[in-house]
Parts: sequence; C-alpha cells; structure tokens
Amino acid sequence: MAMLNGHSWEDLDLSGQNLKTIPQDLVPHVSLCPYRGVDLQRNKLKRVVGISKFTNLTELNLSRNKIIEFPQEMHKMHKLETLYMNQNKIRLIPEGIFPHLIKLKFLKLGTNRLAKLPSDISQCTSIHYLDLSKNCLQDIQPLAGLPKLKVLLVERNQLRELPSQLFQKDSCELTVFKATGNPLRTPPEEVCAGGVMDIQSYFFQIEEDPHTHTAWTIKTMFLGSSMAGKSTLCRSLRDGKPVAVAAKDRTEGIDISQMYAQGVRFLLWDFAGQEEYYLTHHVFITTRALIILTIDLASYSTVDPHSFKDQLWFWINNIQLRVPDSLVLLVGTHCDQCRDLDEVMEKKKDIEEKVKTMLENRRMVLIQQKRNLEESKNPSLFMDQMDELDCLLDNNLKVLDLVTLDCTKSEEIADLKRHILDCVQSANAYLCSESTLPNSFEEVEQAMYKLITIEEIPKHGIVLLEELGDLILNHVTQTREHLQSILYVLLRYLHRIGVIIWYEDIDVLSDRVFIHPSFLISMFKTIVRHDLVQQLESVSRDLLMQEGALVKQKFTWLDDLRCRGTLHNAAMRILVRRELEKTVDDDDDDDLVREVVGTKQEEGIILTLLQYFEVCLPTLVKSSMNPKAPEFIPGKKKWQSTREAKRDPDGACLFPVYLQDDLQVCYKWGEDKQDDITVHMYFLPEIPHGFFHRIIIKTCSLYPTHWVGKEQCLLCCGNRLAVMRQRIKDGDSFIEIRSRRPEKNEGKKIASSLSLWHLVIYMAKLQTAAFSSEFRQLWDLILAVMSKLFVLSRQWPGLTQQVHTPCPERGCPHYFTWRDLQELNNTDFYNLVKEEKLVCKGGHTRRTELIFPKVTTFQ
Repeated sequence: MAMLNGHSWEDLDLSGQNLKTIPQDLVPHVSLCPYRGVDLQRNKLKRVVGISKFTNLTELNLSRNKIIEFPQEMHKMHKLETLYMNQNKIRLIPEGIFPHLIKLKFLKLGTNRLAKLPSDISQCTSIHYLDLSKNCLQDIQPLAGLPKLKVLLVERNQLRELPSQLFQKDSCELTVFKATGNPLRTPPEEVCAGGVMDIQSYFFQIEEDPHTHTAWTIKTMFLGSSMAGKSTLCRSLRDGKPVAVAAKDRTEGIDISQMYAQGVRFLLWDFAGQEEYYLTHHVFITTRALIILTIDLASYSTVDPHSFKDQLWFWINNIQLRVPDSLVLLVGTHCDQCRDLDEVMEKKKDIEEKVKTMLENRRMVLIQQKRNLEESKNPSLFMDQMDELDCLLDNNLKVLDLVTLDCTKSEEIADLKRHILDCVQSANAYLCSESTLPNSFEEVEQAMYKLITIEEIPKHGIVLLEELGDLILNHVTQTREHLQSILYVLLRYLHRIGVIIWYEDIDVLSDRVFIHPSFLISMFKTIVRHDLVQQLESVSRDLLMQEGALVKQKFTWLDDLRCRGTLHNAAMRILVRRELEKTVDDDDDDDLVREVVGTKQEEGIILTLLQYFEVCLPTLVKSSMNPKAPEFIPGKKKWQSTREAKRDPDGACLFPVYLQDDLQVCYKWGEDKQDDITVHMYFLPEIPHGFFHRIIIKTCSLYPTHWVGKEQCLLCCGNRLAVMRQRIKDGDSFIEIRSRRPEKNEGKKIASSLSLWHLVIYMAKLQTAAFSSEFRQLWDLILAVMSKLFVLSRQWPGLTQQVHTPCPERGCPHYFTWRDLQELNNTDFYNLVKEEKLVCKGGHTRRTELIFPKVTTFQ
C-alpha cells in the first residue's frame, strides 16, 4: 500500500480466478476508489463492464482473456498510464476513446484480431510504447501522428507498405521498430531489419529519386528424397529443355543457379536428398520461398504407407515446421517410367487425397490440443500455449495440386515453367517476391555483378566487407557515406533471396561477404556427407604430409569417426583443402586455405560455421572424455560453455549424426528406476528432423561431462546425472528428461565427516536443508535442459510444446501438466506450485518436489 496526496493506494490482484465478469462488490464508488492498479489477466472475461469506476487507476491488466469488444467506457479513465490488452480476441477499437486517454504511455494490444486502427489513435499523445504484433493489420497510417512514440512492434501482421510519415527525421522519436513476419514491399523486410535509421535512409532515397523499380526475385528450393529427379528438374527448367543428370553428377549438398522468366528472377537452390545433408538445410532454408517438392512417381506406391511417408509426409511436415509461410508445388517426376497414363493419374489422385487428409488431420490435432487446454481445471495457466496453437492454426502453408512431368519432353518443361509463373503471380502475398527498391539499390547490385565479371572479386567469392565497399565505390555515382547506408541493407536483401551469404550476426564472420554461396556450400559438403568414411579413406599420403600427419593417424581418425562420431580437426582441414584444390585456382591459395580451413592455432570459417549452426560439438580427444564437471546454479553465476572455455583447433568435433548406437549412454546410466524424477516435453505436431541432434550439442556444450548416443544423451553436473531421450509413445513424440531422485542418506555421508558437536547441530538440520538442497540442484539441472529445448524450439515457427510430468506410481497413465513456459528463464519456478503434495487423476499422492521444482522442508 502506498500514500499519495493523503490517500492510501493499493493494487488489486484478481488474476487467474476464472472470472467471467468483474465482481461488483469490488467495484468502488467513484469517490472512494482506493486502487492504483488492477490485475485481471488470465481470466475468462468476454466483456468488461464497470471498469470505468476505478477512476484513479494508473495501470490496468486485461491481458489473456477472451475480450471481443474494446471497452467503450475506457474513455473515462483519464489517469490511466499503462494498459495491457494483449492476447484477447479484439477485432475493433471504436473511435472516440484514445483522445481521452491523455496520460496513456504504455499500451500492449498484441495477439488480437485487429484488422484496422481507429483514426484518432494519434491523439493519444503520451504513448511511447505500443505493441500491435500478431494482429491482422494492413495499414498503420493512423500512427503517423504520435509525437512521443519510441517503441513500436508490428510483427506478424499483413502489412505491405509502411507510411513514410511515421519515420520523418524532424518529428520521429522512434528508437525501436520491429516488423518481421509481414509481406512488406515498401520498404522490404530487410530494410526494416536494420532499424529506424535504415528505414529513414530508404524513404529519403525514394524521396530524392522517386523513379523506383520493382524487383521480382523468388528463392526457389527443390526438395525431395534422394534420386527423385530434383537436379534433372532444376537444370531442365533453367535451360528450357531436357537435361539428363547422371548418377555420378547428382547433387551433394546444395547446387545454386538462376532462371529468368517474364521479368521474374528465380534463384534455384537444389538440395541433396541424402539424410546426412538434412542437418545443414536449416543453415540455408529461408522463409517466404517457393518450394518445389519432387516425387518419383515410378517408385511411388499407393498401397505401401512408407512410400507416402518417405516421399511426401516427411518433407511437407518439415516444411510446415520450419517455413510455415511457404508455397509448396508438388511435381511428380519419372512419368515416362510408369506403365501408362492411367497409372500416373491414379498415383496423382492418391497423393493429393493423402496430402489433403494429412493437413486436415494435423489441423484437427491442434484443435483438439487447444480444446484439452480449454477444458483443463485451470485454463488460465495455459493461455500462452493456446495462443501458440492459434498461431499454428493461422499459418498459411499452401500446398498446390501435383503436376505430373516427363522431363524428356521439352513441351512439358515449358508447360511447367508457365504453371510456376502463374502460381507465383497468384500467390505473391505468400512469397513476398515483390519489393520496391530505390534506383541506388539497383545500381549497387549491378556494380557487384560487374566486379564478378571483370574478376575484381576472387573466384571463391570471399571478400571483406570494407574491401567490397571500396570496389563498388569505383563503379557507382554514390558518395562513400551514401553507399555505406545502402550496402548493409542491400546485403541483407540479397542474403534473404539467396544471391549471396552474409552472416551479419556472427561476430567473427560479419566482416566477410560470400559472393558465391555455392563455394561455401561446397566446403560444407566435404564434412557433412553420406560417404564421409570413404572420403577419409581416400586421403593420400601427400595430403597427410601437408598437415604433418602420418598414415597411421588416418586410421585413428577413421576409427574415432566410426565408433565415437568424432572427426579430428586435422582430418577436416585435409578434406576441405583437397576440395579447395579442385575448385580454386588462385595465387592466394595458401591464404585462402588458412582462412577457410584454419590452422592448428586458429579455427577457420568452416569450423566456425559448423559450430555456430550446431552441426557439431568441439571436444578434446587428447584428454579424458569425461573430466570432473564444475558445479553450476542457474542465475547465480555465468554459465560458460565448454565450447567457449576450451576451444581447441587441434582437437576434434563430435557429429552426433555419425553415431551408430546408444550403448555407452545405456552403460553409464544403467536401468531406469521407478522413483526417477521424469519430465516429458511434447512437441506438436512432432519433433523436427535434426532437432535432437542440435539439442545434444546445445546441452553438452554446457557440461564437460557427457556421454552421447544416437538417440540418447547423458549429462553430468557434480554427482547428478540427467538422461535425455527422444521418444514416441502412442504416436506422440517427446523428449524425456530423467534424473535420479536424491537419496536421503546424502546428508548422512556429509555428517560422518563432522565432529560430535557439529554433528549434533547438523543432524537437526539434516532433513530440512541438505535434502532440500539436493532437490534444488537436481531441478536446476532439469530446468537448464528444458530451457535449451525451449530456446531451440523457437527456431521452428510451426512448432509448439507442452510439458508433462508422468505420475510416479507404477502403471498409472495420468500426468501433471506444467503451466506456460514462455518466461522460463525469467520465472521462479520453485514458487509456482504452492501445494506441499499433489494428487493425480488416479488418486495417487506425491510430494510436489517429485513432480515440479519446489524448495520444501522435510519433517
């Protein structure tokens, strides 16, 4: 309670009480309102009546309800400064409300269904923070007159254009602006990613030279199983005629080329179909792309369920998880190898029906999961999860009907190209392929191509950012300062559409631009490939000598790769050097080798990228694989990963993809016990391919002591163990985290080393402090793993998760559901559950610390 002007003020907390209306006995008389803040979040309010009687309110929280109408009476709340109305179902805000909220500074309206803003919102002149993300807005022009607006969030709306008036330098106070997830054309999303200054620069250039041009560039990704005909289809489309691709020439990694058709530029990315290459796909797959999914109709079977699962279900599911806003065109290849047209049409019909059923079933699963949460005992605890399910239901992945193709016929190739153009032009909102660019952007891009033509940029295409700017400056009319403001934005744009690669977010690589992505990819595929063992076997003695290695060391490398999934850095350097010698003819070969491959003292580009994108985990093969792990308590000291602390370019890296079994993990862990503390983290609709591989790397980088298997991982922190497994049960996929329950004699082990006097004192506290501390440290370990799982899951926009703790009673099918995890890193999970004991639906009672994190006392 606080005092203000002689009156006592207090906050009223009514959150999470399943309220459908505001209790009238709490609504004060106008002259007697004692409340400064009212918290009504996580209830079931559909309409808000009587709130205006809280005349002295400065803060009101109505988030996470079911409000459909923005309360008209809100205009009477003249003292309101902070208003939360996010995560509701508001479709419209009436005119005449915001002009009266003259003190309102902070407003959250994210995750609603707003299609438009009231024209008078600009009269709410005190607003400095406004969140409108995750709505249906197509225009934010009414915001242009807000004089004090500093933070504006409009991610995931339907914005195609931004008002230039909002960013005028003489009146704009904006410091933070975020607009990702919009089909932006003016300015393109890449301009917005650079922040307010880049947007201002963009509009200034448009104003200086209004003769803009429209760029139609579409990143087109060819996906599908191995030998499905992706390369044949890609090259035939590019050349406009049948192109036969021999088996020895099939794609390894990714091949990149371009195709022009009626003013549209297609960047063609042909992805290899072998499973080992899937792990690098997330490095290069981007949102808002055209995906051509190829299916080998000759080998496709209408009666074998594995045929549909392998050739379509796997790919569509992973596309939906990773890039849910894409356009997918199904193309059936090898039609010339089918018996007749009837067989082709039968398979086409079967595929289209199964795809439709697949998408419908997925939608029904999400709807049912949301219904389960809504019908739970306390649905207010799961509002974030329900919002995420709503977002998944709103995702607009569009799968087009299958087109059959005989790649030996030129007329069918031409028909397919016309069909692709029609699809692109009718689905432009999906692809965001059209961008309005100042002429200066076009001039700079053309200068880059000229530099390649006249060979001022090396064949490998790796050029320092500063050097690139100097080279371009000689071929454009812009000043150095003007070019600097253009270059970063243009590089982001070209990176997104697939023309170049620029890792702006990787500190050690942000000063380099990869003008030829295919060169970088060719380096990747030397390490991550289906025949790595054979490639390593074929390394010559001459190459070994260049690295200062012996032939017998090669056999050690091969043995470590086969048995432990580890590849020595020296072996990686040799493999990449051999590839460089094939692809690069340059006077600066030695410098290039050092830069790309690295040395015994420093990591090169390839090893840096492999670790950054969590394809591999650095390890020390010369020392014990399981050194003593240091203690760690989240939130109390910095968590330094082993990767940061012990980088060793002369060591090796663990590639979980090359592991063959889980024998070592099973041996170290032993048998599961009935009283193990177990948490299940479910992922809907399923765990993405490669997810477990990456979470192994994320978690093992935190603990020096770990054992890794193909589908299991064991972590050790002090004397505590936690095993992590990828599992499927009854069709549901989840990650299981299991840890040993602390033994009650832990305190006795400590007591045995104490003097008699101290023993008397210690024994009095034994069951309270020591045993409780053991539980705390155990849950710290489990929560750390869960945190990494949650962070990684954010990289799949089509994925959501739920967490359950199964009932420890043997044979009991029931479980305890965790509340929302959105704030896992910022929430005190030890105080979320107040009860000392919990009862499952089967009637079994357990102490809370066996189910959820809790600091408790034992009697």
